[in-house]
Amino acid sequence: MFDIAIIGAGITGSAIARNLSRYNLKTVVLEKGVEVCQGTTKANSAIVHGGFDAYEGSLKAKLNVLGNSLYPSLCKDLNVEFKQNGSLVLAFDDKDLYHIKDLYERGLKNGASGLEIIDGNKVKEIEPNVSENVVGALLCKSAGIVCPFNLNVALMENAIDNGVTLNLQSEVIDIKKVVSDNEEYFEIKTVNGVIKSKYVINASGVYSDKINKLIGGDEFYIIPRKGEYKILDKIEGNKAVHTLFTCPTEKGKGILVTKTVHGNLLVGPNATQVDLEDITTTKSGLREIMDKSLKSVQNIDFSKTITSFAGIRATPNTGDFIIFESEKSKGFINVAGIESPGLASAPGIAVYVEGILKDIFARDNNSLELNANFNPIRIKDKPFSQMTNDERISAAEKNPKHKTIICRCENVTEGEIVDAINRPCGARTVDGVKRRVRPGMGRCQGGFCGPKVVEIIARELNISVEDVLKDYEGSNMVVGKVKELRGETVEI
Repeated sequence: MFDIAIIGAGITGSAIARNLSRYNLKTVVLEKGVEVCQGTTKANSAIVHGGFDAYEGSLKAKLNVLGNSLYPSLCKDLNVEFKQNGSLVLAFDDKDLYHIKDLYERGLKNGASGLEIIDGNKVKEIEPNVSENVVGALLCKSAGIVCPFNLNVALMENAIDNGVTLNLQSEVIDIKKVVSDNEEYFEIKTVNGVIKSKYVINASGVYSDKINKLIGGDEFYIIPRKGEYKILDKIEGNKAVHTLFTCPTEKGKGILVTKTVHGNLLVGPNATQVDLEDITTTKSGLREIMDKSLKSVQNIDFSKTITSFAGIRATPNTGDFIIFESEKSKGFINVAGIESPGLASAPGIAVYVEGILKDIFARDNNSLELNANFNPIRIKDKPFSQMTNDERISAAEKNPKHKTIICRCENVTEGEIVDAINRPCGARTVDGVKRRVRPGMGRCQGGFCGPKVVEIIARELNISVEDVLKDYEGSNMVVGKVKELRGETVEI
């Protein structure tokens, strides 16, 4: 019997799990994927928003500002790179100027920090590549950028180190509330068996309305909305110092242009209502984000694009984050509709859910006892690509596998890949390794390092290369030997 079952191991579920590991609770996280970070978290803008966009009084506003304030210390504890590069909402005419003034005043009411309206000359001074047509901007110095993959993994790693159980490939297919004379608990039926838990937290992203329906809930529904992106080579990364936004619309914050924490240039997203599983990129969608991004920065060289991708946002029909204990089934907490600024808000959401649980425990005459052994610090070596020459020599002396460079584009060693596989919450797929330590993130997109990564995964997990997955179940990297597939006899 678990005390807490969290459904979903994206950034929200992982942040909640890590926060709850501060207490003496038996907590399990149920994730349907082969890896953590296979949903919305792996395909978003990676922006830690300042908190000026959401309407005053909304959960989005409250938790965005709280989450933003927690990021510097959280990322320091978890050894995750976070850069507070600031953001600019650009204005190109009088209508835009009026809009950014409204955002500024809203931000002040929300409690966002580092806000300032600047004129066009100042914008061009701090952003040399910005469009000549800019007439002003809202500057938010507290905004930043982070690697969402590494943060997601780090949160779950730290949660596991502090006693949380992670069950992968455990899709939830039914939930029943069991009420007996002595106790009440939930029976959670997964594809791998039944889990019993006193309380349940539904953090299942675009599937959260479907999970809520399993306990009879019908208070909300999720609108899947696809956003497409382009990532450009690092030689284009200097085109933006801050994260550059155009004025937002009812569908989102508009097309952004930003440097990533790793130095690439990221452009996107658009917004298209789609089916749950549609993460395809389209010619028209990519053309849209290219055309609109050129309004902000006119000299982007899209011939330097190295990849494109799409992600699904869990847009709620309510217009705000949905976080509450169900009236239909006490002890079941919905954490749903976590669209932008969900990444920025995740640490704040974890604190908010922790408060709800404290109230529930008090109501049920229980208490949350602190875990005296809780350790907030996650130890991880500096990436080989960021080491000095002396540090590389020292690392190779300690671990000879650092002498072998697997990914030349990103300077990733065999030692880093082996570590990524064998850490708590270790990588199980090629894309899982890619998200953690970046082989395949460079110009060749895995063209040279991909086969070697497959071999290392197979060796470390003690499986055949035919069983190594790219990302999801069924995405096998190798389907057989060429001669066998041709129907030829293979001599052994």
